Amino acid sequence: MRKLSVILALVLAGCMGIPDNVHPVNNFKVEKYLGKWYEIARLDHSFERGLTRITADYSLRDDGGLKVLNRGYSASENKWQEAEGKAYFVGDPTQAHLKVSFFEPIYASYIVFELDHENYQYALISGPDKSYLWLLARQPKIKDEIKKVLIAKAASLGFDTSQLIFVSQD
Repeated sequence: MRKLSVILALVLAGCMGIPDNVHPVNNFKVEKYLGKWYEIARLDHSFERGLTRITADYSLRDDGGLKVLNRGYSASENKWQEAEGKAYFVGDPTQAHLKVSFFEPIYASYIVFELDHENYQYALISGPDKSYLWLLARQPKIKDEIKKVLIAKAASLGFDTSQLIFVSQD
């Protein structure tokens, strides 16, 4: 998993921008965002290639940041892979724009741009450009109608949703 973290860090090196037309959600409540999220779909990147049953777990750090624990199963290696990182708000913590690092001192943008504000049950996440997109949910599966709405939202902002990988959580 160290290799995974290094590759992730190198790919994302120094990328703190926000893609055009992507806006971090406001009125973000980090305490409601904490806990386990399941990766429903993503755009492909080498650091997650071949992994299934991917989750992200967020918890508070003593220094005011977030601990990020990403976990996925590699069937080809018959083992779990984990990457632990940390994240900090770029500005106001009620705006969902964070910087995340899996290999210090390199940080990259983590932008929650769509969110179920009421229950925090699903979210769309962007990285520093539109080649990074994740659809996360609190459950391993979400209703097709919700998935379609979220994918349409991402497509309307210029993400290439035809390239989405739908992650097996079985």
